[in-house]
Amino acid sequence: MAETTEQASDIVEAWLKQEDAIDPHKAPRLQELLDKVPLQDLIAVVERQNAIRAALALRLLPRQKSIAVFDALDAKHQADIIDELGNSDVYEFFDELDPEDRVALLDELPAEIADRLLRSLTQSKRDVTGVVLGYDKGSVGRRMSPEVPVIHPEMSVRDALYKLREIAHELETIYTVPITREDRRLVGVVSLREIFTADAALTMADIMQEPVFAQAGDDAEETARWFLPLDMLALPVVDESHRLVGLLTWDDATDIVEEEDSEDSARAGGTEALQQPYLSTPLLKLVRSRIVWLLVLAVSALLTVQVLDSFEDTLAKAVVLSLFIPLLTGTGGNTGNQAATTVTRALALGDVRPRDLLAVMWRELRVGMLLGAVLGLAGLALATLVYGLSIGLVIGSTLFLICSISATVGGLMPIVAKTIGADPAVFSNPFISTFCDATGLIIYFLIAKTVLGI
Repeated sequence: MAETTEQASDIVEAWLKQEDAIDPHKAPRLQELLDKVPLQDLIAVVERQNAIRAALALRLLPRQKSIAVFDALDAKHQADIIDELGNSDVYEFFDELDPEDRVALLDELPAEIADRLLRSLTQSKRDVTGVVLGYDKGSVGRRMSPEVPVIHPEMSVRDALYKLREIAHELETIYTVPITREDRRLVGVVSLREIFTADAALTMADIMQEPVFAQAGDDAEETARWFLPLDMLALPVVDESHRLVGLLTWDDATDIVEEEDSEDSARAGGTEALQQPYLSTPLLKLVRSRIVWLLVLAVSALLTVQVLDSFEDTLAKAVVLSLFIPLLTGTGGNTGNQAATTVTRALALGDVRPRDLLAVMWRELRVGMLLGAVLGLAGLALATLVYGLSIGLVIGSTLFLICSISATVGGLMPIVAKTIGADPAVFSNPFISTFCDATGLIIYFLIAKTVLGI
């Protein structure tokens, strides 16, 4: 009975997970099933496999389909798969990648293998890949496509269309056409739609617009975030002399933002971004992505233990105080995390800049005071009903101060991180939780000693 494409996809994934998946006698049947799976489903299946199984699937696919699947994988996953592929397969896949994708893969490989792959390219492909490699990691130049059309302002629309048709297969995108002088200085930009609809006798100078562009050395994330809302398909990239060196495409800009958001989200949760699908990530990589942060947080949590030890006598005289410790530390940590997450996101979007530090501090202080007032009144009422007015005053006052301080600190930490060149997400949730725990306990016990007279 013939399988549907959905059934074939499920069967292929189940088959690849079997211990004897690499049995050569089963290869023809697996190849037959792979042929029935649509490209988007194939990519999803291969993304979830470890390096050995993914390499097996790629070897059994038709050439063009295997290249398309490999191109869609994350660079780290590609690097793992390369170890399992034969040299001829590796060279073919590497040759078919776009220059910026080649560079992303090279960054994940040992120097010896990277050098061997570079030497396998033709001179022309090596040259364009070298252009991207020449820029710093994290810069726009590292993520741009260096393959751009050479169109001059004095060319007629007819000649420009003819030239674009001739070189279209060599370019990653032709939908945004930069216009340059003979010395490659950028003077304008025009969309392919405008070229198609223009009078053939007009020159490019007649229809081109003032260019929006980025410098090759600019930060890739910042550039991608202001570029995407412009609804442009590609952004010209120039060097310090205003010479055109490449194009940042809309899909590459989207990838940059997605990668940065994933990294920020992971670090806010106390781990490192995997940079490849979860199920295809080797077990040791998962451990390494988490262990460092767990050790850091375990050491920093000793501060909280030290605070409790310092107020041991206070706890002994009023044991009821220990019942509220989880409530107060949790409230402080959550308040700080909320503020840090909000400000980190605002920094990423450009809504907040380092020079806005005082404005953010004043704003978060007021937010924290309002939150503290609401929670403090609730805590005062509930604690008074059960444990009496004195305990209610301690809990209510502590909640008010904890919320005020936690929101202020949570809002400031990402800006401080940005100012000193660190990742704002690193300074967010894990460290803020620890800081707020220790600070909150100190405030709690000082208020308790004052109100209760112990």
